[in-house]
Amino acid sequence: MPFFKSIAINDTTTAYFWHITEDVTSLFRTVSLKDTSLFRLEGMKSEEHQKGFLAVRMLLQHLGYTDYDLTYDEAGKPHLEYKRKKDKGKSEPNIHYLTPITQHISISHSHEFSCICISDEPMGIDLEKIKEKTLKISPRFMEVKHLENLSVLEQMEKATVVWGIKESIFKIKNEKGISFPKHIFENEFDLRDGTCSAELHFNNTIEKFQIHFYQIEDYIFVCAFPNN
Repeated sequence: MPFFKSIAINDTTTAYFWHITEDVTSLFRTVSLKDTSLFRLEGMKSEEHQKGFLAVRMLLQHLGYTDYDLTYDEAGKPHLEYKRKKDKGKSEPNIHYLTPITQHISISHSHEFSCICISDEPMGIDLEKIKEKTLKISPRFMEVKHLENLSVLEQMEKATVVWGIKESIFKIKNEKGISFPKHIFENEFDLRDGTCSAELHFNNTIEKFQIHFYQIEDYIFVCAFPNN
């Protein structure tokens, strides 16, 4: 069972990673899917996307949830909604009632890994493989001055962090019209710090975000939180 690891980002936020070593058939036989998920899976032409989708459900099952606990709103944003049994009271110890619980969830997958992050507060995540291509297109989405005085490998890592920052913030906001280069700005940071800040300038407002990032194998994982 290739549950890879978990990362406790703060007291109420944990990210979980699945290393995808199974084929599609093995994953499909292991998970239980609701009809809407089956429909989505059947519409995926890429086997990599199918495995990433199913590995997310494997993570949910590993944590005691099911695909039925995962819902999506009209904008396609995921939500984790489930019910937990609780004792009604000491005087009636054998009587239980179901209390609805909603937690924030964000999902990402890239190549051989899927990831979910569950939190009591809003957040967004992104998982990206460190690739030369990301560095090549970096002028399209970031301030290239942030790559000065770095080795080529460090430039690739930093460009991947910045891409993850913008993806994570976009997932939180989930609004049409947000442009990575025009609206989301990362403040200068050092790769060794593991944290930084960023801002979204959109619809005549400025919103600030706290960022946490980690290197996992040859991937970069980013988690963004709005500054309340």
